[in-house]
Amino acid sequence: MSTKVMALNALSVQNQIASPVMANREALKVEAAVLDPLTVADGFGGFLSTIFVVTAAGAVIFGLVTSGSGEPLFLTVLAVLAMLGLFLLFGIAAGHIRIGARMPAGDILKAAYDSADEPVMVTANDGKVLYCNPVHDAFFSRSEGGPMVALEAALGPDPSAGQALFRLLRAAERGEARREDIALKPAAQNPRRPSWLRVSVRPFAGPANKGANSNRRDTLVLWKFADISEDKNREAQKIGGLEASLSAFDTMPAGFLSVAANGTVVHANATFEGWLGLDRGSTTARAAKLSGIAGEDGAKLLFDLALDPDAERRVTDLDLTREDGRIVPLTLYAEPAGRTAGAGFTVTAINRANKGLTARSGGETGFSHFFQSAPFGIATLDGEGRITSANTAFRRMMLDGRSPNDVPADVALCLNAEPEERHQIEAGLAQVLSGRGNVAPVEITGGDNKQFVRRVYMNPLAAASNGEAAALYVIDATEQKALEARVTQAQKMEAVGNLAGGIAHDFNNVLTAIIGFSDLLLQTHRPSDPAYKDIKNIQSAANRAAGLVANLLGFSRKQTQQVTVIELGEFAAEMAPILRTSVGEKIELKIQSERDLWYVRADKSQIFNVILNLAGNARDAMSTGGKLNIRTRNVTERESAKMTHAGFIPGEFVLIEVADTGTGMSPEVMAKIFEPFFTTKGIGKGTGLGLASVYGIVKQSGGFIMPESEIGSGTTFKVYLPRHMPEQADVDAAHAKATVKRDLKAA
Repeated sequence: MSTKVMALNALSVQNQIASPVMANREALKVEAAVLDPLTVADGFGGFLSTIFVVTAAGAVIFGLVTSGSGEPLFLTVLAVLAMLGLFLLFGIAAGHIRIGARMPAGDILKAAYDSADEPVMVTANDGKVLYCNPVHDAFFSRSEGGPMVALEAALGPDPSAGQALFRLLRAAERGEARREDIALKPAAQNPRRPSWLRVSVRPFAGPANKGANSNRRDTLVLWKFADISEDKNREAQKIGGLEASLSAFDTMPAGFLSVAANGTVVHANATFEGWLGLDRGSTTARAAKLSGIAGEDGAKLLFDLALDPDAERRVTDLDLTREDGRIVPLTLYAEPAGRTAGAGFTVTAINRANKGLTARSGGETGFSHFFQSAPFGIATLDGEGRITSANTAFRRMMLDGRSPNDVPADVALCLNAEPEERHQIEAGLAQVLSGRGNVAPVEITGGDNKQFVRRVYMNPLAAASNGEAAALYVIDATEQKALEARVTQAQKMEAVGNLAGGIAHDFNNVLTAIIGFSDLLLQTHRPSDPAYKDIKNIQSAANRAAGLVANLLGFSRKQTQQVTVIELGEFAAEMAPILRTSVGEKIELKIQSERDLWYVRADKSQIFNVILNLAGNARDAMSTGGKLNIRTRNVTERESAKMTHAGFIPGEFVLIEVADTGTGMSPEVMAKIFEPFFTTKGIGKGTGLGLASVYGIVKQSGGFIMPESEIGSGTTFKVYLPRHMPEQADVDAAHAKATVKRDLKAA
């Protein structure tokens, strides 16, 4: 009977495989298990103990029967067994007792997944499909290429869906778990197909292999598909509501700004960006800084208003500058974004140019407007001399950007003042607080290095009704003082130059006579004459004096120049042998020239003296040896515009840079190095006219010279000579001369 059942089952399986439905779907074939004694024993496991007991009882009964004394007992046991057999037959007939093997675990799992509501698929790690449940065909239309091809065909038009499936396949190949949300395209012929699926892959170890590799277990991948269409629809509705809220937020008549703790603008609504003439969303896209929108002073003021816990008023009027340069008058309200530190703050803005949007009176608005937008510092004092209010310029100049917080005025003004300045400030404050005016302005120094100069004006406010007794006005006089110092220095150098030039001309006439008569005397005396040596000494001293006169004329810019077109790269290379001899063997000389240097127009011999003089000073500063670098390069107008050196005029230049690693110079020495007859060398080792003549030659050539030095770090002299645009004839002549020199050297 069992053989017939097995044959019928096999025939049924073959018919299913041969059917078109089963042929179009790749499925994991769960084959019938091979007959195994252990499996059969496991099926009868519940009856083994009973069989053993019955066998033992039979043996006992058989012994009693053979002994001849157990006939009554035998009949009793036989009756009991008959009764048990009758009950067993009734139990089997009613189906309460089943004899046979239990259902395999694989069949149970397959039946469970076959009845699941969501698709499930098992693949090998190479992507080959081993099993998929029937609901897979309901979600994805059946394909001749198999379930995976059907899944690919169901993807939506968005390329991200294909990319997500590719990432899942790669994760399956690598044996990694992954989850992706994939959009499917709608199908009219398949109403059960969802619009969104959450696909997850999870590798697991397959069943053990049979045979020689019974210990090896292949890695399989379980694919699960969950319908998340409703979740995505709810998410889309939330996003749509948020976009509607943001649209209303952007179109409100007030401007809004969210600023992080580091000053970066996190978000600005369209109204605020429109007031500033910016493209919508550009503020957030480029991570703009608040200082770039409101200026350094305005940003500092807003930070103080928003983050100062003691601030009584958080409203201020500021004029911001649009992209086209026009001014936008705004009233700003700043408040912290949260209670936690570092949360940043928000700014709400009202455009005062729009009528009816400000609730304050015109007088108050106008005063606040002028007060905060003034380019000079303004502060008011109470009767005890404490600062009650201060605009952004005053905070920057006198309070280092801090909030006033009732700071005494004398403390704020005398922060870095000299003793004499402190006395003048205290006297002036006492006078204005007593109601007397006509206080002379006081100039005080500011900054850690006293690099700033502030001019303070003090006026009493006798008629004020809000307790304010005096007003302070502070003007930044740093540029004015620097300009005055430059004018004074220029006038001094001009005066010294005129004096030196006049003396040099007169003295040169005397030296011409001395040198001429010395030459005549030397012609009439032989070297053996006693007076010949004295005449020679007179001639040598006169020649040295003539050299000093030439330096004086160079400083006074009254030397006669023989101007030519020069290519400084070739010129520096020509000077290399002379410079190496001049600096000596202890110093490492390096000459670097940029390619395609521009031309300059200057006296070649004078430029030679400039470089030689600077190299000689560098040699003297490196008595124990060091490095001397001479570099030449082009300087564009954009680069020169960034320089802040006093008196420098931007333009196109060729730079000669002479840098040493010597002892360096102090700021006090740096201030006097170009003055004639100033020297730090010992007696008889320097005349003090070397750098003075260098300064004069550079100025006479239309250039600039800028020294940079620090004690122990060496000195760098930068000589900027203006670019010359030569005619083609000048360029050809310069190249021809350079070619002749190279040929002579080669010969």
